[in-house]
Amino acid sequence: MRPSGQAPATSLPIGSDADLAWVRQQVRQYAAQLGFGLVQQTKLVTAASELARNTLVHGGGGQAEITALDDGRSRGLRMRFTDQGPGIRDLELAMTDGYTTGGGLGLGLSGAKRLVHEFHVDTEPGRGTTVTAVAWVTQVPSSRPGAG
Repeated sequence: MRPSGQAPATSLPIGSDADLAWVRQQVRQYAAQLGFGLVQQTKLVTAASELARNTLVHGGGGQAEITALDDGRSRGLRMRFTDQGPGIRDLELAMTDGYTTGGGLGLGLSGAKRLVHEFHVDTEPGRGTTVTAVAWVTQVPSSRPGAG
């Protein structure tokens, strides 16, 4: 995977609810420019929203980095969320649907993972957390032969 020549990486601070809205807006803009369909754009914005909120609420703030990708065959988007918070004590438990430490639905990490093609969490208690999510533009299937 290498960054695409289409757009440089964008680094965005996450320190307030207003920053969460800015992250969502930037992800949608990148996704549209890269050719993601509307449903894919919505999935990316949803994943970004969940991960940015986790960065703010559980990590005490941090940053998001959004990068356009081109592997020579496909275009994609990498979103990396980094904080210097307390880290995730039990990652396996945190990735379980329904697990929450903040009173939410407990679908943040596991839900975000289902919305992208590649997902990686690097965390250690006391060291912070970095979550990387990658999605690739998928083509809409062409209509069936003989169909209208």
